[in-house]
Amino acid sequence: MSQVHIHKNEVRGKNLAYSIVLNLVITVAQVVGGILSGSLALLSDALHNFSDVLSLGFSLIAHKISRRKASIDHTFGYKRAELIAAFVNASTLVIVALLLIYGAIERFVNPKPIESNLVIWLALLGIAVNGFSVLLLKKDAAHNLNMKSAYLHLLTDMLASVAVLVGGLVMKFFGWFWVDSVMTILIAIYLIVVGIDLLKTSTKMLMLFTPEHIDIKEMVREVHKIPGVNKLHHIHVWHLNDEELHLEAHLDCSDDIKMSEFNDLLDQVETVLFEKFHINHINIQPEFKKQDPKDFIVQD
Repeated sequence: MSQVHIHKNEVRGKNLAYSIVLNLVITVAQVVGGILSGSLALLSDALHNFSDVLSLGFSLIAHKISRRKASIDHTFGYKRAELIAAFVNASTLVIVALLLIYGAIERFVNPKPIESNLVIWLALLGIAVNGFSVLLLKKDAAHNLNMKSAYLHLLTDMLASVAVLVGGLVMKFFGWFWVDSVMTILIAIYLIVVGIDLLKTSTKMLMLFTPEHIDIKEMVREVHKIPGVNKLHHIHVWHLNDEELHLEAHLDCSDDIKMSEFNDLLDQVETVLFEKFHINHINIQPEFKKQDPKDFIVQD
């Protein structure tokens, strides 16, 4: 088994901790404000923020666990912990959205007067707090699925606060209290869209599906161009986490070569797989005229 050296991006867990504290503060403020003002949108945003506090906490724990070293009992370490966190966080986004839609429909049928001034000021507070949290996690979200799930939670919080602000202004100047329910439903629809996309991505990684950017047939064609290679087959390609892309396969050699010669051949294969397909962890089983299935993909 060989692992090509890769540069690992340093994810800052402390930024996640800061975001948790900020979201806890805004959640308490929105719950109090929602009760006092009678705004369902504000209470919905508070519920979403509270779910984010839990999700961000889960992401932080997963981030810490994922840094533990591998051992005899855990040969891969805990690197997939963040994928599990991303999956759970995506699921909570969808669940919270469905709850918001249910509450909004109920309030739409039975509208109530709302103290719009309080809604406006708390929405502004939500925009400021969540906007700052989004900036804290933006860089980490670009290369870590767990951090991306936390980032999306915070981004949707900020957008939800914007929607609440718009609703508060409309209610203040036009008295259209039904706008509160409409804004809530719009927030929920957006949560469902981003939640399902993240859910699909994390599920594919947890199920060890071939990454979307990998074309197995193209990869085989490139490896077959290397002198000494007869056929690459019995291939498995999967993400261990965001940074590690693994491949295991059988390599049927053209000649009955010595192990030292195979090492040189393997170096060439690894270079092609890393430079053209970004695969950084490779496990190749050498063969010469072995009687076994030679299909690219073999069901074990």
